[in-house]
Amino acid sequence: MLRSFASAAVRRPRLVLLAALAFVVLSVVFGGGAPDRLRAGQGTENPSAPSALAADVLEEHFPSSRPNFVLLAHHDRGVNDRGAARQGLLLADRLAYEPSVSGVVSYWQTGLDALKSKDGKDALIIAHIDGDEAAVGKASQRLAAEYRGEHSGLTVRAGGTGEVLNTVERTIAEDLVSSELVALPLTLAILLLVFRSAVSALLPLAVGAVAITGTNLVLWVIAGYTDVSVFAQSLTTALGLGLAIDYALLMLRRFRDERSDGATVTEAVTVMLSTAGRTVAFSALTISVALAALLLFPLFFLRSFAYAGVSVVLLAAAAALVVLPALLVLLGPRVDALDVTRPLHRLFPAGSNAAFWRRLTTAVTGRRAPLFALGSLALLVALGLPFLRAEFGMADDRQLPAAAEPRVVQQTIRDRFDGSETAAIDILVSRAAGAAGRERIAGYAEKVSALPDVAEVRTPAGVFTEGRRTEPRTPVDALRESDDRAWLQVVPVHGVETVSPRSQQLVRAIRAVPDTLDAEPAGQAAELVDTQEAITDRLAPALALIVVTTLLLVFLLVGSVLVPVQAVLLNALSLTAMFGAVVWVFQDGHLSGLLGFTPTGFVDTALPVLMFCLAFGLSMDYGVFLLARVKEEYDRCGDHRAAVELGVRRTGGIVTAAALILSVVLVSIGNSRITNTMVLGLGVALAVLVDATVVRCLLVPSVMVLTGRATWWAPAPLRRFQQRFGVRESAAPHPAQDSEDPSAAPRQTEEVRHAPTR
Repeated sequence: MLRSFASAAVRRPRLVLLAALAFVVLSVVFGGGAPDRLRAGQGTENPSAPSALAADVLEEHFPSSRPNFVLLAHHDRGVNDRGAARQGLLLADRLAYEPSVSGVVSYWQTGLDALKSKDGKDALIIAHIDGDEAAVGKASQRLAAEYRGEHSGLTVRAGGTGEVLNTVERTIAEDLVSSELVALPLTLAILLLVFRSAVSALLPLAVGAVAITGTNLVLWVIAGYTDVSVFAQSLTTALGLGLAIDYALLMLRRFRDERSDGATVTEAVTVMLSTAGRTVAFSALTISVALAALLLFPLFFLRSFAYAGVSVVLLAAAAALVVLPALLVLLGPRVDALDVTRPLHRLFPAGSNAAFWRRLTTAVTGRRAPLFALGSLALLVALGLPFLRAEFGMADDRQLPAAAEPRVVQQTIRDRFDGSETAAIDILVSRAAGAAGRERIAGYAEKVSALPDVAEVRTPAGVFTEGRRTEPRTPVDALRESDDRAWLQVVPVHGVETVSPRSQQLVRAIRAVPDTLDAEPAGQAAELVDTQEAITDRLAPALALIVVTTLLLVFLLVGSVLVPVQAVLLNALSLTAMFGAVVWVFQDGHLSGLLGFTPTGFVDTALPVLMFCLAFGLSMDYGVFLLARVKEEYDRCGDHRAAVELGVRRTGGIVTAAALILSVVLVSIGNSRITNTMVLGLGVALAVLVDATVVRCLLVPSVMVLTGRATWWAPAPLRRFQQRFGVRESAAPHPAQDSEDPSAAPRQTEEVRHAPTR
């Protein structure tokens, strides 16, 4: 396959580039409409879970149980003022006649204290908008624009899940543009420092353009058939640009090596593809497997990142293997033209970078290797300790900026209304027809109301508290019946938040109550419990897929039994800092003022799974770069310690430069006003930096030196299998490669190019 790519690039480079240009144009035309098809919903609920199925029935038969549009009305003289009451009734009646709106309930219609603030100056009008998420979003946007503002002394603000999702989608789109405006100039500046050529610096951006636009086209197609989260677009930009630069750095380094050793442009491109090209293809495969594991989970939030991640990785690799060689053939010697960093050459003299890596690798692989190994392990374990006290929940309106109107509305409800009302747990009862059904409901409600943390249970048979009926059936209770179904509402005691651990325990306790009514809890707390169970059930198969595939692929690369095990264990260790930081910063709230987010006391349940797959794949990317070069050096010289030292020395600049650039992109993504995107961007950026520095430069080489020549052992049958089907980065040695000193004349130029990243 790689020989075919080389042949196409050498013989028909213009045709290859024209085809790539046509693909980009097609992707821009159609893929530009991808955001309109993506869903802004959380996507963290299991659609086949009992709570989700119960929620669908409640939405159909009891729309007032699933309000998704809220009007918060404020009056300085109180909502019981005659003028405020008149205006409130008019607004509620007017809203009830809006198309697709049902289940309108207001304080002025019912007199329920739950719909009035504690100080009596705010009241709620809640309603249900019919239709799917897209229809709810459009209707909510129209209604919010029409109803918010001043209405004869009544100040109205709009909120609800529809407006929250609209604001999330709008904010992500704005943040994505801002992050690209920040990331692209910074990335180009770093590339100029690394390559010291404006022409070379632009080549990775060309590869990234193909990957990013092509992935948008893929998402546009997939979103026509299944749900895709709008959050996945952030990953497309970060991975597309980051991996394009990683792959271009590796391949351009090899191209320049071959050219400096006297190869022609055609020969250099051919060797580049047969060596570095193989590593790129191998790296893309390992990352894709890690991200494809997300498809095992039923949550469309996680599956969306699999669609986007696998697509952008494969497209970045394809562009690096096809488009980049064609560009190099056409550019030839001009690839090193336009050195705009000449004024900086005095700051980073020739050989400084080579000397730095020589000193570092000599120290790490020398007598102090055990100290480096133990010190690195201790540091990583200590950084990961906060994750042991992680609490898991579900993202809500608090991931929005503090000034966003839907968040202001919901925060006002939390602060000024009875908190237990907003944490109420719905229960769908499927067999409750007639008077006999109400008697069975009464018996069931008595048991539920006696549970700890339950304030009262509202049913068609009345209100129950502490195991007995405290209020008779009311006209409002009569609205809780439909056909043979009924809607019950469990109000927890004050202080139990919607998705807190106590509310999750309450859901489990309700499910443990015996009944003959086919009762099933619904709502956020129940959905969170089912989501955690779905993730737990699929976690082991997903980890097994990642681990087994990684072991196999690394074995095919190096032909060793021990190295794949080391790769998996050390890659997992490289993620400890990320998980520890997520808890310490985002759960506990440290640095919340600096970063501008509101801590909720928990981590979104689906985020650690996503971050693990993404960060593990990226760490394998850098691991492949290092292991491929170490294996090449070992095959060439047969000296284990020298091979480790030279492998780190000759990839250290590439790995640190690639990690720095990818981190810049991820941090720009993490500079989002949406908390989940902030957690993802900043957390993975930290994992990338820790992996490229502590793990690749210190831990991996020191451990490999300690395991000695046993590092490369494999049983004879497995060795023969690897020799037949394995992948390796190797070529006929050049004179400059025969020296263990990478700063020899031809290599020195390559080493110096990475000086700014030291």
